[in-house]
Amino acid sequence: MYSFEPNKIKIGISSCLLGQEVRFDGGHKQSKYCRYDLSQYFDFQPICPEMAIGMGAPRKTIRLVNQLGDIRVKASDDSFDVTDKLREFSSKKSAQLVGITGYIFCAKSPTCGMERVNLYKDGTKDAVREGVGVFAAQVMADHPLIPVEEEGRLNDPVLRENFITRVFAYHDWQTLRAQGATRDALYKFHARYKYLLMAHDVNLYYKLGPLLAQAKGDVETIADQYIELFMQVLKGHPTRKSHANTLSHIQGYLKRSLRSEERQQLAKTIDKYRQGLIPLLAAMTLIKHYLTLYPDAYIEQQIYLNPHPEELKLRYEH
Repeated sequence: MYSFEPNKIKIGISSCLLGQEVRFDGGHKQSKYCRYDLSQYFDFQPICPEMAIGMGAPRKTIRLVNQLGDIRVKASDDSFDVTDKLREFSSKKSAQLVGITGYIFCAKSPTCGMERVNLYKDGTKDAVREGVGVFAAQVMADHPLIPVEEEGRLNDPVLRENFITRVFAYHDWQTLRAQGATRDALYKFHARYKYLLMAHDVNLYYKLGPLLAQAKGDVETIADQYIELFMQVLKGHPTRKSHANTLSHIQGYLKRSLRSEERQQLAKTIDKYRQGLIPLLAAMTLIKHYLTLYPDAYIEQQIYLNPHPEELKLRYEH
């Protein structure tokens, strides 16, 4: 059982991505970014379904096969079928993952691929890239709220930041739930995420406040409804326009504190960012500078300013 621990961010990961020699050829598919960068912040929980069911390494390759609508997992030479073993393992293992905060899967794998896995027509070498790995499908079905990603997609700076932002946000939520959800805790949580949510999807953001204010029933039900929409909002990718609009909202909040020349400087900086002339980090740095001169508890608590550790350098390319 993977129990939740507030001081650890537990992330499930395909074992081969950490350099474990568990692949069909006895090798690995190490992701240096996962093993050396993210491991400083995440407590990785490696899992290899194929090794777990006793296939060993090296071993014959397996593939997804569409057998009259039933998706089977069979040896590439059709010499054996491990579908039932994998389904049983996936069901049991997935049920134990209640304490994890996210998952990084190995792409294209018949067990761990999130999407676009080769799906073969029975008895042929003809395939379409419409399959999903058996274990990955079970995890995503059982845990629809946790952030999931494939290691290759983490090379995309936009996808990488989105995934890691969601991981830290969901861990924050798990911590709240572990401490006990109350209406007051929910309101405070929502207040801290105001500008981050606004940057991701302003239209969905405006639905979250009323959900809390107007929701009836017990707190647990309200919390479940809230986090479902909250994670949906964070799946959206912020754009330069949405970031600029969010920065302008913060500027409007701070204008009473800033001197005239400082307001003008911040406005020009945000406009330059909007035009693509400077990175997001430049505008963020200026706002943080002004907060050191004119402290404001409400803005300082905003997750938007620090959604993940600066050392990960995730906003350098925006």
